[in-house]
Amino acid sequence: MQIISVFDIFKIGVGPSSSHTLGPWKAALAFRELLPELLEVVSVKVLLYGSLSKTGIGHGTDIAVQLGLEGFDPETIETADIPFHIGRIKANRLLQLAQRADGPVSVPFDPAKDIIFEQRSRTFHPNGLTFIARLRSGRKVRRTYYSIGGGFIVREGSVSQLETRKRIPFPTETAEELLHYCRSSGKSVAEIVRANELREYTADDLNAKIDRYLRVFAGVVHKGCIAPEVNLPGGLSVKRRARKMAARLLGAPASSDPAAFDAQLRAISPDFTTVTSWVSCFALAVNEENAALGRVITSPTNGAAGVIPAVLFYYRYFCKGASPATERNFFLVAGEIGSLFKKNATISAAEGGCQAEIGVSSAMAAAALTEALGGTPEQTLMAAEIAMEHHLGLTCDPIGGLVQIPCIERNAMGAMKAITAANLALQSEADDAVVDLDSVIRTMLDTARAMHEDYKETAEGGLAVRVSVAAASC
Repeated sequence: MQIISVFDIFKIGVGPSSSHTLGPWKAALAFRELLPELLEVVSVKVLLYGSLSKTGIGHGTDIAVQLGLEGFDPETIETADIPFHIGRIKANRLLQLAQRADGPVSVPFDPAKDIIFEQRSRTFHPNGLTFIARLRSGRKVRRTYYSIGGGFIVREGSVSQLETRKRIPFPTETAEELLHYCRSSGKSVAEIVRANELREYTADDLNAKIDRYLRVFAGVVHKGCIAPEVNLPGGLSVKRRARKMAARLLGAPASSDPAAFDAQLRAISPDFTTVTSWVSCFALAVNEENAALGRVITSPTNGAAGVIPAVLFYYRYFCKGASPATERNFFLVAGEIGSLFKKNATISAAEGGCQAEIGVSSAMAAAALTEALGGTPEQTLMAAEIAMEHHLGLTCDPIGGLVQIPCIERNAMGAMKAITAANLALQSEADDAVVDLDSVIRTMLDTARAMHEDYKETAEGGLAVRVSVAAASC
């Protein structure tokens, strides 16, 4: 059985894509660790396959593998410095693989020649990449990895680390098993998840780690709401909207001070139009940051990173009863629902279309909100089912291969669907539901398998071919 922590579902990293940016970045770091001696490396090549090849430029795959090979950590790198590092590699045609007292140790590397975009796919997964390093001895070190969605990677021929973790008190493979644990123990979904996580962390450490992630969520929303109204990178001329939208809703610019921004939000009069506009603003703010290679959290992916914080902020600022403790429960529930989809379907748009990203994120947020608002475990899982049911078949067709159109607005739509799903579940008798969560997860996987490859993050179908990149605007 796979044992997936909530911190496997939620990963702090850099935009714009968890499968095309964060996953390849982590693969490059993993390959770097495998090399017997960095000082002995004389050349490196990277081969990108399938979806990584077809939309890799738009998703920053080429940038990610270069930064990973140089040893930068996506969780801690100063994102403002990324253009400098990439410009340096391009100008000097050198990768800095190691550092000695007398200076960096570099190897020749021309991104235009040494990153090779193979149009074919490998059989295991559409997102494949191979690293080849030649050593001074003449020996070659070659490894192939697959970026399987949400920042998860698998090395060809290896056993997943998710299979080898400590045993947990409530091992859960399906929603039915999760509900059984809740009923037999009298615990909520969050309490079940917390009990599992406490096998890895002390209670204080777990709370501290969740709080850190909640602060990152808040930080990216705030940063997106104060970022200049400039065009996002990539050539589509998509202008940031969150700053102007926030200013209109507040009647004044969003404060650059996080505490003052929090106070501004707490002073809002929560009428329906204002609240729904703010939910959209929160989601846009996050995914505009994601599109600009900013720091976000996979939720469960980068392309869907805005749904969870948008619904979390809806709960924090417009619902009664929000507190640090209930927000931690929100986080735990969302992560557990994401893990059910990861185990039994997919969270990779290259495998399943956007239903696997925005759909899963909406289901995660719906369940989390439902429990936070006092829902039963049955209602919590019902909300997740409702949210996914109404994302089934959603395609991934990014214009220009960029995580911008329709991706940014889809986060706002996914957040609103999550809130609607939670409200429906809270007003319903869960025992009367015709469709259960496990059934909709299996249906999502069936739909993913039946979906045409053109609609799986290849930029070869849908809006990606209907709308000219030269004419595209937002």
